[in-house]
Amino acid sequence: MYSLASHHSFGFPSFAQAFLSVNSSDDLHTQLSNLTDSRYYLLGEGSNTIFLENFQGTVIKPAFMGITLEESDTHYLLKVGAGENWHKLVMWCMQHKIYGLENLALIPGSVGAAPIQNIGAYGVEIEQFIHQVEYYDLQQKQYQSLRAIDCEFGYRDSVFKTRLADKVMITSVTLVIPKRWKGVTHYGELKQLSTPNATDIFNKVIAVRQSKLPDPAKIGNAGSFFKNPIITKALFEQLQRTWAAIPSYPVNTDKVKIPAAWLIDQLGFKGRKIGGIGCHPTHALVLTNDGSGNGEQLLALARDIKLAVTQEYSIRLENEVRLIGNKGPIFL
Repeated sequence: MYSLASHHSFGFPSFAQAFLSVNSSDDLHTQLSNLTDSRYYLLGEGSNTIFLENFQGTVIKPAFMGITLEESDTHYLLKVGAGENWHKLVMWCMQHKIYGLENLALIPGSVGAAPIQNIGAYGVEIEQFIHQVEYYDLQQKQYQSLRAIDCEFGYRDSVFKTRLADKVMITSVTLVIPKRWKGVTHYGELKQLSTPNATDIFNKVIAVRQSKLPDPAKIGNAGSFFKNPIITKALFEQLQRTWAAIPSYPVNTDKVKIPAAWLIDQLGFKGRKIGGIGCHPTHALVLTNDGSGNGEQLLALARDIKLAVTQEYSIRLENEVRLIGNKGPIFL
């Protein structure tokens, strides 16, 4: 048995039957050829995964490292190993005056997890920078790659969460970043900035995230627990009649995105606890573990929140965090 407590930011004392760290092509072939258990789970840095109980299988961690930079007259091309830390990559880009990723600063997790989740923050999503994703097909035992257009990106979604889910291991991500920088400041607190440069945006994003989100090193959490729901304009207009202050962000001509934190906050969940699991007192979208919580308590609080939001607003929340039980994913 292998302890997973230090491999997911919620810190539940769970175990896997085995743990494999893969950091090279040779290592991959050797390690996976010895894999006898048919049940496995692919794990990045564990910032978007919660092991609710012991996992009856093998946890495989892609640890491919390295950053390769090429450039043309108009773009930078960055090929990055899947095991690199995402925020460290953003800092590396800032240090090398490669601007564009600053809105995505301080998002936890690995580079390999970024396209799976189509990470995004403050008006920017990673899909707009993806050039290619290379992966190893665990069933066909061969390397393949997908262009951005074939990754089927959506809001916190991609082909790696649907038809390729748990079938492939991402080994590297290639980003294409324009040399002509355009700052994105239309979202949230970034509106407060006046003619900012990339460094200003980078620093503001970090300051805001640190002021709102608890440090996983101090209290167990996995960041935003639920996705921000996307609803029809018709439902939004109906909700406005009761909740005049409900915030929204346009998605297209027919749909808008609603901050899940606002919905949860209006229902009084901030600071509420079930055992050692709580809804953070300053950010309603973050559930925490004070060190004494367990998976049963987490599921209970998350389901209470989901049910209350459905009953009050007719909106069904989806968890952004992956919940893993003894045989694999668990759904609310």
